[in-house]
Amino acid sequence: MRASIIFLLLLRLLTKSVGADEPQPRTYQNQLRRIENAKPLLADYPEYFEPIQEEAHFEAAAIVNDEGADLHVRAWRFSYNARGIIEMPNHLRAAETAVIMVHPWAIDDEWGWRSPQPNGVADFCTPTKNAVAATHTKEVVDPFLKRLRGKAACVMYSLPGPADPVRTKIYRSFSRVPTAVEREAGEKELRQVLADFDYTGEPLPETLTLGNETPVIDYFKQFPGLDSGARFNHEGFWNLPIPVCTSVSVDPQDVVIYDAEGYAPLREFLKKNGVRHVLLTGYATDMCYCRTTAGYENLSKDFNVFLVADASLATFPSNTSPRFAVNAAISFAALNQLITQVSWVTLEPEQK
Repeated sequence: MRASIIFLLLLRLLTKSVGADEPQPRTYQNQLRRIENAKPLLADYPEYFEPIQEEAHFEAAAIVNDEGADLHVRAWRFSYNARGIIEMPNHLRAAETAVIMVHPWAIDDEWGWRSPQPNGVADFCTPTKNAVAATHTKEVVDPFLKRLRGKAACVMYSLPGPADPVRTKIYRSFSRVPTAVEREAGEKELRQVLADFDYTGEPLPETLTLGNETPVIDYFKQFPGLDSGARFNHEGFWNLPIPVCTSVSVDPQDVVIYDAEGYAPLREFLKKNGVRHVLLTGYATDMCYCRTTAGYENLSKDFNVFLVADASLATFPSNTSPRFAVNAAISFAALNQLITQVSWVTLEPEQK
């Protein structure tokens, strides 16, 4: 009997010892303090983003509070139940943070992948709108990536398609880092592939057949607002290997994510590299940014995700500016995601 008691005591001590080093959950004090005279959010780039304005703003405690934090990310979310916007500081370890750019497509730039003529569509769907996105990348996103490169665990880009033989010569992937010689050869090969393609599609239909009963239905069936298929884009357009746009200063150590490989390899790569946090940038806020392989709907299952809202653009049909579209997309995402902005992401002074 005595031996049994001693055994149980030793077992209990051993169990406590094994679990002593494990991080323990903390009790979060969900106390909201009203912020008086709160300023509009995301107001740094009004040409791209219509500022967020809401009557009630509250301050809350930090959600992420890493020991030894050197990357500080103020963020906010919206709650109907709280009747307003909730802002909070967050303190991250940069070495455990990945910066990901969703779909920086090289459309209508120096690579030579072009919007098909006369009526083909790709990315933001017209050459004029693609030019707006390219300027945004150069002015907003690329400087943000440069500022965090070398401090964050990795800088990454997601692209459509598989890890094909051409692009894996140019970009680092999950499994390999190409040499300088391979990069040079791959770039020449890719430029040639893109240059050889016939970017000619069909013109708009000159006549449509409309029935008497439902002419509106017949009209849109034959002439939809967005047709990116072979009819207007030419057969094989979407099979071309899409590079990272030239508005981004790609570093040899940056990593490309290939959508066709699925989310599991991306999750495994991030976990293997000790990543716990993700700063998400890229396009398009209303589609690829949320629903593709590196979109926040996937990443937020496994990582602390912060949407860098002014480093993203939504598609903007019927408008010359994306500012209202990206405002709407981010406002909706804020129900279940933490939102930040470029100026709210700061490094410790010695790392700036």
